[in-house]
Amino acid sequence: MNILILGIGNILFQDEGIGAHFVHYLDEKYEFISEESTVSIVDGGTLAQRLIPEIVKYDEVIVVDCVDALDSKAGDVYFFDYKKTPSHINWQGSAHEIEMLQTLNMIDMNHDLPTTNVLGVIPKRVADDTTFDLSAEIITAVNLMENVVVNYLEKIGVKSNIINAETNIELISEVSFKREIQNGPRV
Repeated sequence: MNILILGIGNILFQDEGIGAHFVHYLDEKYEFISEESTVSIVDGGTLAQRLIPEIVKYDEVIVVDCVDALDSKAGDVYFFDYKKTPSHINWQGSAHEIEMLQTLNMIDMNHDLPTTNVLGVIPKRVADDTTFDLSAEIITAVNLMENVVVNYLEKIGVKSNIINAETNIELISEVSFKREIQNGPRV
């Protein structure tokens, strides 16, 4: 089985970038091992529709993004099957030009959508003002997000070995910001 962990978000808009930061964090901290499966990690940024050719190559996808939910607070983490999104969750994104939800709907209409789960976190700060800081609530949520992914992968036969225990989301986000400033936005 080919598995994709896909981070979505705009790192220039505070907590909105957690999906992109989080996949870099996983990539830096872990190696994923399986005799039957491969795991690919992709920072999808805000590419949405441009990700369609990539997404359809996989059997299983985990999308990491911001969500909103009734009676939630910043840092709450949700993991759900895209096709069975709970009614109390609103996964419309925030600063994406074309939302990931609509992209997955388009793939699904063509019957090309792999099994897709969403790892969503409630952001504290998402604004039009460019800032390079993640909120304390998002930083704290990363431990739970990490456990969810590692446990899910284990259930489907993928072992997660820590190769860099020293990394943390703050270090990763600093590197992401520097990379964005040096290279400019992805198109």
